[in-house]
Amino acid sequence: MIGSRLAALTLAALSALPLTAMAAPQTISGTVTYRERMALPAGTETEVRLLDVSLADAPARTIAVQTITGAVASPIAYRLEYDDTGIVPRHSYALRAEITLDDALLFTTTTHIPAFGGATDIPVERVTPSPVPQSLPIGEWLAEDIQGGGVIDNLQSSLNIASDGAVSGNAGCNRFFGQAEIQGDGLTMQGLGSTRMLCAPAVMDQESKFMQALGATHGFRLMPEQGKLLLLDENGRTILLLARSG
Repeated sequence: MIGSRLAALTLAALSALPLTAMAAPQTISGTVTYRERMALPAGTETEVRLLDVSLADAPARTIAVQTITGAVASPIAYRLEYDDTGIVPRHSYALRAEITLDDALLFTTTTHIPAFGGATDIPVERVTPSPVPQSLPIGEWLAEDIQGGGVIDNLQSSLNIASDGAVSGNAGCNRFFGQAEIQGDGLTMQGLGSTRMLCAPAVMDQESKFMQALGATHGFRLMPEQGKLLLLDENGRTILLLARSG
């Protein structure tokens, strides 16, 4: 009798739990694609991530990740499982993919791919290896993607690296300055400072993410054929994609 009552109480308690607490894992599936008609070298890894790119002053937060080994060529099927209790309705989420071989970046996402409400195929572009030592990222660059969250149309966040390493640009609202330290393919931004004007909240949000990405930069990779510059964090992940200006 006691056992029956205990079972009934347990069942009642479980039925009273919010449905979100018992939600089954959700999935996002699609393919990673590249334009080149080529086979991938043996040993490559394809990593696909679901990212929360909403927060200013913070790196994109990984919600789910899948690493695929043994892929032969494009398209590469992926399937991400995630817990929808961690999805905040008003946040912005993006998909990002990279193909690597022995930690060398071969292909990467170069555009903002929304995770929900649209196509889930992820195009990636080939990263052309540069001669060693790698060419320097001297010149003026415009941000095309910040931490996987894209950029606001008609709002330019720019970066200029002079031949003496002086750094300057417009983060979106404010001008900034600093000094680049470049060693091989390593790149860090030292002494970053800026003016202190206030603009619309959306502009300030992009500016904050742009400056946070500059401060977190530990390396770079040039894509000369595409006129692109990738800034990488300490783990070698792309946090800022820029296109050459002019």
